[in-house]
Amino acid sequence: MKTARVEAFSDGVMAIIITIMVLQFEPPEAATWEALSALFPTFLSYVISFLFVGIFWSNHHNLMHNASQVRGLDLWLNLNFLFWLSLTPFTTAWMDAHVFSHVPVALYGGVLSACTLSYLALKISIKRGHVGQQPNPDATPDITHNRIRISILGQFAGILVSFVAPQIAVGLYLFSTLPWIVPEPPKSRA
Repeated sequence: MKTARVEAFSDGVMAIIITIMVLQFEPPEAATWEALSALFPTFLSYVISFLFVGIFWSNHHNLMHNASQVRGLDLWLNLNFLFWLSLTPFTTAWMDAHVFSHVPVALYGGVLSACTLSYLALKISIKRGHVGQQPNPDATPDITHNRIRISILGQFAGILVSFVAPQIAVGLYLFSTLPWIVPEPPKSRA
């Protein structure tokens, strides 16, 4: 199967995820700066989650661009990735509702880790499915081991730290995404 349908479906799901997150905003009751400043935790939660979803979207786009086709296994692994990513609005809202409390921040990190691991599984599957099938070896996506190590270590450390210092845990989650801000460059298809 060509990648266009998978990419279009995934783009739609990610757009809905972002839309659901922004709908959590409710305008303040009063027309004052103080009332607006009370929304800061909600805004911060949204910005962090928007960044995560945006980074996953950008890298997913490049992953699909680098693949010439997807197999049945790839479709299921893509759905698995989107499942975990679709939990982002829930964990974002819970983290916001309890102003970065221990358990919501730990669950947020768990969902982020599940997103990262499921994306890694998808990436590995696509790479293995294309070995020997394309005349251009540059069209096969590379797995960047250092990026993955930094991400997983940062996320797991954040989950552990969340029970002691949830704000530091959120900082570790942000740190874990830094290697992915600039996605792997798309490679020309054969």
